[in-house]
Amino acid sequence: MNKKLFLASLMLTAVTGAFAQNMTAKQQYAADSKRATQRYNDDKRLCADAGSSSARMQCLRDAKTEYNTALAVAKQNMSSRPVAAPANARNEPVCPDCGKVVAVAVVDKEGEGGALGVIAGGVAGALLGNQVGGGTGRDLATIAGAAGGALAGHKIEQKVKTTKVWNVTVAFDNGNKQTYSFDHDPGLLSGDAVRSSGNSVVRR
Repeated sequence: MNKKLFLASLMLTAVTGAFAQNMTAKQQYAADSKRATQRYNDDKRLCADAGSSSARMQCLRDAKTEYNTALAVAKQNMSSRPVAAPANARNEPVCPDCGKVVAVAVVDKEGEGGALGVIAGGVAGALLGNQVGGGTGRDLATIAGAAGGALAGHKIEQKVKTTKVWNVTVAFDNGNKQTYSFDHDPGLLSGDAVRSSGNSVVRR
């Protein structure tokens, strides 16, 4: 093939080759076939400028060989071209620990009553019971007052130590659902995107 034919082929390939990256396999094959045909037609026109009939015939044979080679390469590229992943699969990496908040509930949690409340309540109840009646009746009232006071003191201490708890329920992308408890406001609302972090969740 003469120099003009070779240069024209290189220029055509450089200009059109950049468009191949974003095409499917069939689109790429169609584009390659069209480009090969166009180059073949251009080559035949260039061959007409050959100085002799023998040079012209050789030029046409070379052009035909190049055309057939280009088609064969296009078919091979179509069969070996990997299937592109869907756009959303490329843009959204897999996150097995990701999910969304589906509920946030604030509840009161009673504190643990300790010995202090029991003792203080028992003493107060015993003193009050000791003021009732006399003799055996006073003794019974003192005992009853101590028992009742102890129970009341325990309950009062529980109420005094009551705290608020934020229960956050998360539905994970893998289908699991779990509730996490916080002793402070985590700042999460229903619909927030989160991911698990240890025994808790954090905002994504």
